[in-house]
Amino acid sequence: MSKSDIIEKYNREQRIDIVYPGNRREADEYIVRQINSGDEDGYISYSNLTASHADAIIKRELDYFARLGQRFEWKLFDFDEPSDLKERLATHGFEIGDAEALMVLELGSEHPLLTTSIPSSIKAITDDEGIDALMALEESIWQESHHELGERLKRDLRHTSNELMIYGAYDESGRIVSGSWMYMHTGTSFCSFWGGSTLPEFRGKGLYTGLIAVRAQEAWKRGFGLFTVDASPMSRPVLESRGFQCIGYTYPCMSPKL
Repeated sequence: MSKSDIIEKYNREQRIDIVYPGNRREADEYIVRQINSGDEDGYISYSNLTASHADAIIKRELDYFARLGQRFEWKLFDFDEPSDLKERLATHGFEIGDAEALMVLELGSEHPLLTTSIPSSIKAITDDEGIDALMALEESIWQESHHELGERLKRDLRHTSNELMIYGAYDESGRIVSGSWMYMHTGTSFCSFWGGSTLPEFRGKGLYTGLIAVRAQEAWKRGFGLFTVDASPMSRPVLESRGFQCIGYTYPCMSPKL
C-alpha cells in the first residue's frame, strides 16, 4: 500500500469514522469532535479546513467546548490543511506540544515479528493492580502524573476488554520494568500501539521489541494488519528497524485553560 493510500485509509478509519470508548462523536463538514462523557478533556480527531475559514472554525470550537466546560486537544497532522494550521492554533492560544512521528506498519504473513520469540518476563495485565503498577512505572520515568490515563485504561479494560490488551515486562522480583498497551479498533484495519516506557537499566535487553512482537502477534490472530504508533525520537529507530514507516508528524495542540 502506498503512503498516500495509507494516509487516506488512516484519515477515514482512525480520524473521521472512529468513536473512542467513553466518548460521543460529533461531526459536520469541518470537524470531527470526540466529546468525553466523564471528566476528561475533549478531542478533535479530524479537521477539513481552508485558509478562508480556518480561523472562524477554530474560534467556533473554542466557544463550543467552553460552553461544555471542557478543554480539548486538537491533534494536528502535518498533512492537514491549511499548511499553517499549527501557527493559527498557536495564535488562538493553543499550547503546541512536541512533534511525534506517526509510524505505520503494514503486516504480512511472512513478517519476522510474527515469529519473534516473546520473553517469558512479558505478561498480560488484566486487573487494576497491574495498571496501577504500570502507571507508577510511567510516572517514575516521565516525572508527571498518569492518574487520568490509568483510570481510562481501567475503565476501558472493564467495558471494552475485547479491544484493549495491556502488557508488562517484569524483573525477577516481580517489579514491572517496561510496559505497553494496544487498542484493536473494531470495524477498522488498525491497531494503535501505546506506551513502551522502559526503566533505563533495562533498556537494550529486547523488552521493547518483545512488547512490539507480542502485540503484533495477538492483533494478527484477531485479523488486524495495520499498526500505528506515535513515536518519540528514542523509539522511532527501533520501530523503523521492525518495518514501521513514518507517514507524517503529529502535534498535540491543547486549548487554553478555561
